[in-house]
Amino acid sequence: MTSCVDDDEFLFLACVSRWEVARERLLTSPCLQAGKRPLWLRWNASSAAEAFNDVMDASPPQRWVVWLHQDVVLPEGWDTLFSQAIAQAEQRLGRLSIVGAYGVIGAGVQARHAGHVLDRGHVLRGPAELPSLVDSLDELLVAVRSDSGLRMDPALGWDFYATDLVLQAQDAGQQAAAVDAFCEHWSDTPSQPPLPRATAQRIAHSGTAFEAKWESHLPVTTTCVAIQQRGDVRAMAQSLLGDGVDPLEKAAP
Repeated sequence: MTSCVDDDEFLFLACVSRWEVARERLLTSPCLQAGKRPLWLRWNASSAAEAFNDVMDASPPQRWVVWLHQDVVLPEGWDTLFSQAIAQAEQRLGRLSIVGAYGVIGAGVQARHAGHVLDRGHVLRGPAELPSLVDSLDELLVAVRSDSGLRMDPALGWDFYATDLVLQAQDAGQQAAAVDAFCEHWSDTPSQPPLPRATAQRIAHSGTAFEAKWESHLPVTTTCVAIQQRGDVRAMAQSLLGDGVDPLEKAAP
């Protein structure tokens, strides 16, 4: 499919912690081959916010900054389909400030997944109709309108920052949505316990900061965890370790 998206539509942004992953996944994306779309890569950033906020503060000419993981693959023509999906969503839902590929509507027992992605070889298709306004988005791919005024929170490190953006937008009277923007996600994080201790610790730290920041908005359900009260993310991370040790406490030698 030939792209018909204006050059000022999307700027793609990813942080790279492992070049071999980026070369095998993101940089093989047909949508991004041969410089078809502007792509900024940030090596070894201290947080997602460090890279994202620098780009947003520079006032990019593109209407949308598309944040995506280094292990995401965008198929041929994805940019055209995404542009069309955003336009259709805004016709139905109104002006959007954040658009993602996969998210959650509602929280707790009322939560419903919305989106369509290939995650680690398994097709995920949420039951909610697309496009849909959402209350949480997965970090694998999220587009933010460059004039929205939204910024990522460095205190969240590498987790919960997309849902944080959604909640920021809602507090500012803006909207977030999931659209049909099928892509591939090849995370090497285990889908079943045990998780590496460093990963569990990272999630627990970020979750603790997120819970404290948005305590008045709880419950919040993300694609990975249902948060009813402070401490829920830490407990989830501990359960995923498989050894019963609190991830925020030093493990025995």
